[in-house]
Amino acid sequence: MVWCPDWPLVSWGVPMDEPALVLEVNRVVATTPAARAEGVALGQRRREAQGRCPEVVLLGRDLDREARLFDPVVAAVDEFAPRVEVTGPGLVGFPTRGPSRFFGGDSALAEMVYEKVQPLLARRGELRVALADGVFTARLAARTGEPITVVAPGQSAAFLADLPITAIDDPELTEVLTRLGITTLGRFAALSSTDVVGRFGRDGLLAHRLAKGEDDHPPDLRRPAFDLSVSWAFEPPADRIETCAYAAKALAEEFHAGLQSRGLACTRVAIEAETEAGERSLRLWRNQGLLSAADVADRARWQLDSWLHQGVNSRPTSGIVHLSLIPDEVVPATGNQLAFWGATNDQAEAVTRAVARLQTMLGPDSVTVPEFKGGIGPGERIRLVPAAAVDLTQPRPAASAGWLNEPWPGQLPAPSPAKVHADPKPIELRDRSGQLVVVGGRGLLSGDPAMMCMAGRPSQMVATWAGPWPAEQRWWDPLTRSRRARMQVCLGDGSAHLLMVERQSWFIEASYD
Repeated sequence: MVWCPDWPLVSWGVPMDEPALVLEVNRVVATTPAARAEGVALGQRRREAQGRCPEVVLLGRDLDREARLFDPVVAAVDEFAPRVEVTGPGLVGFPTRGPSRFFGGDSALAEMVYEKVQPLLARRGELRVALADGVFTARLAARTGEPITVVAPGQSAAFLADLPITAIDDPELTEVLTRLGITTLGRFAALSSTDVVGRFGRDGLLAHRLAKGEDDHPPDLRRPAFDLSVSWAFEPPADRIETCAYAAKALAEEFHAGLQSRGLACTRVAIEAETEAGERSLRLWRNQGLLSAADVADRARWQLDSWLHQGVNSRPTSGIVHLSLIPDEVVPATGNQLAFWGATNDQAEAVTRAVARLQTMLGPDSVTVPEFKGGIGPGERIRLVPAAAVDLTQPRPAASAGWLNEPWPGQLPAPSPAKVHADPKPIELRDRSGQLVVVGGRGLLSGDPAMMCMAGRPSQMVATWAGPWPAEQRWWDPLTRSRRARMQVCLGDGSAHLLMVERQSWFIEASYD
């Protein structure tokens, strides 16, 4: 495995001696050494990181940019082995059995890869090269902090034994294991496979295999299953990334649907593109979990974008005429867990990524999310808070209407209006004799409402009405106290509104669907 831990910052061209960080979904995903020296750490919230280092430069995650600029690193690694597999921007790997024999052993191969890739970073970030019997062990070996780490053949279990159980990317499982006193991978590996399956099922067995140094899906050089592949022919040839991205998205949906119809899911995909002049680009892409249609479309866009924007001597000389998605490694599909509102978890993650993208373009406080709070009027019961101030990946009780149980005297009866007007519209409410309707000190109407008049519009008859509901708020504070009443009206045209009166002036505060 070849890992560039600071790649999100390297892609932005940030000097490592200046405090800077990259945010994704309001969490720190990369920091410079200068920021780490001030106490900024991965996983911190934005506000916490700024509290540790007020002068830190905030940058948004741009996966398209990272993937496009990472292609030269992949090309450099490609010289040592055929069909290397890319996990994502900053992480690439390949099987070493053949290359190690050719280049004189594991240590010699690791040093050659390091010397080849290091100049591409131009001293703008660290580089880690790790060799081990499997992908999982090699990834953890790359995190030891050493530039080169070689785990001897057959020593994966011993290398993993003292590492924390949280190295397994399954928070629910590792939380239970920690409560049971199993805090290291070695302790987990020592358990019987039968006991692990009986207690944790299939997911527990896969994690148990990883703890013992046995990868579930090791990389190999088998030919892909072409019978499950899908292709797109461009006519005329495409030379713009927008055209290629549109085709990749449609092709990824077809690819995913074809696998689902056979009860399969993809863990590694080969993406192949060919130009009119016969030039080819082939990459293997792997995800730590299953590849969704959106994942495949993203990786196809990254690959084509980097290929089309390479240097003058490396970019294709003609337009792309053929794009293929080939499932290189498939597993039985076990289904998707639906979220409460019926969407899949992939869709929820897509929404979270979209929020992060908007924050990057418009500013960290530009995107807001609703939270319920106590209040009497419809505009008082919900407030908008910056998405940067909350963790969208965790359950938020304040986003549920039922989390407040306190009584609010004078609160409107259900149902709540669908639209609350930011600027209440002034109106006049009159009775059958044409007199203005007012609310007295005892909360009673001076007459039955019969007509509603709005400036610039014809008067409308009031068909039915309910209320009024008086409310006196903050009576103890002369500056913010208010005394108002609300009532519901249905007009002759079928529309329904919530009216509010204050100081004998009527307004349309909200409207019902």
